[in-house]
Amino acid sequence: PAPSPYDDQSMVEAQRAGPWSSGTGFAIGDNGTWLTARHVALGCERLGVVNSQDQELVAASLAYVSKRADVAILRTQGGPEPLALDLDENDLQIGAMGFHIGFPQGQPGEVVSRLIGRELMITEGAWRGRENTLAWAEVSRSKGLRGTLGGLSGGPAFDSKGNVIGITIAESLRRGRIITTSSDSIVQALKDARLSPKGDAIAPLRSDDIARVANRVRRDLKVVQIVCL
Repeated sequence: PAPSPYDDQSMVEAQRAGPWSSGTGFAIGDNGTWLTARHVALGCERLGVVNSQDQELVAASLAYVSKRADVAILRTQGGPEPLALDLDENDLQIGAMGFHIGFPQGQPGEVVSRLIGRELMITEGAWRGRENTLAWAEVSRSKGLRGTLGGLSGGPAFDSKGNVIGITIAESLRRGRIITTSSDSIVQALKDARLSPKGDAIAPLRSDDIARVANRVRRDLKVVQIVCL
């Protein structure tokens, strides 16, 4: 259903990125255009994208920051083929599977979830805002990954067809929830930045095969680690 005053609410204390903090980003243009979360990049004097093959840092610049949502766009000199976006939420149903790929705790990892519904995220701290988001219940995660999912922020949330349907932006360990942007936040950011990204779905995704596909998209640098320098 559409956003409602009766949606659950969550409170988030926003903090600017600090030196050597890290998150995740993903390619939406082969010219070196990346989507990530605003809180991953905002406040950094310099940004770097980690080349996972040799662990070298590629300089990145902050090209766009949303005023209303936890969304930012970065630029580098060149980049991989982009991921496919599916921003039509009419295709989503409660209970749908979600696949979150990135670098939790600064290491490669992934989480599988199921859609619970909409949630209004109220942000305080470094900035204030109210943002419609999607809430997901965690089902499983990478072997050995325990505790916080910090570092997964900014990474893509995929549907079972392998299309990006949101950006992972927050978690609630106590409630076992993962929060992603709603589609309208990404649509508005792309409109503001005058971008019309087109890419291919990575592959049909399953919970018992997510690690293999996740390793491939990280190896192909379609999902990368973002470091604040």
